[in-house]
Amino acid sequence: MEVLLQQIINGLVLGSMYALIALGYTMVYGIIQLINFAHGEVLMVGALTAWSIIGMMQAAMPGTPGWVILILATLIACVVAAALNFVIEKVAYRPLRNSPRLAPLITAIGMSILLQTLAMIIWKPNYKPFPTLLPSVPFNVGGAYITPTQIMILTVTVVALALLMWLVNYTRIGRAMRATAENPRVAGLMGVKPDVVISATFIIGAILAAIAGVMYASNYGTAQHTMGFLPGLKAFTAAVFGGIGNLGGAVLGGVLLGLIEAIGSGYIGKLTGGLLGSHYTDIFAFIVLIIVLTLRPSGLLGERVADRA
Repeated sequence: MEVLLQQIINGLVLGSMYALIALGYTMVYGIIQLINFAHGEVLMVGALTAWSIIGMMQAAMPGTPGWVILILATLIACVVAAALNFVIEKVAYRPLRNSPRLAPLITAIGMSILLQTLAMIIWKPNYKPFPTLLPSVPFNVGGAYITPTQIMILTVTVVALALLMWLVNYTRIGRAMRATAENPRVAGLMGVKPDVVISATFIIGAILAAIAGVMYASNYGTAQHTMGFLPGLKAFTAAVFGGIGNLGGAVLGGVLLGLIEAIGSGYIGKLTGGLLGSHYTDIFAFIVLIIVLTLRPSGLLGERVADRA
């Protein structure tokens, strides 16, 4: 039971990060039916920006509490990621908005490779140890252990999701998002500016990705220019799993995928008689994707047109 509880905790932490990233995919798809495959690289830029800011702040302000540095670095990373995603939408996606769907898809893949290359030039290709800014002594919960960093990840995820749901459902920009998702032309006739709404959607998605990037680097203790590819791909799987274009589906898909991956990695050795080890954990995300696309292409919760954003 201790092993199972530990894997559940690990799965919830991992799934919460997937959920934050998946929300960026599903919000953009809900409004302009585009899969932004450069979203994982926005996560990577956020993490590496935070790593740089943390290093500068530790050198300039020794003795500053770690949580203060982490908050400030995360805020700056969010600003940088938001500006980056705004430029990506304006330069790479907006000119192709009325093109065949294959064109923006190829552009998104090209943008992903471009961002990886630029990050490798700016931050160099070596792995960078991400500083541990919170206490490292874990808490014992029923025989399992959870670290302060993992508690922070779960707390920040819940707060971010609550703020996003409030933004989408109870604010003016949220109503504009839902209207644009349902019918951009009619929304434009009613006074909504689709270009502004789409830019705002990319900015919100980038902020969530940057937060997830900082949490991902904090949890695993490392950052590098290719770190966003696999989490981005798994988060896309989570979005499809829950129902692409559905906010609740993205959250559900991310949490379930994290639990499946963590529990599966804990027992894959026993299930396969020692043939596969825990380092094969990545296969679970894609097994889930294949099963979902085969049995229920619309995802667990399906795609809700009026609430896609």
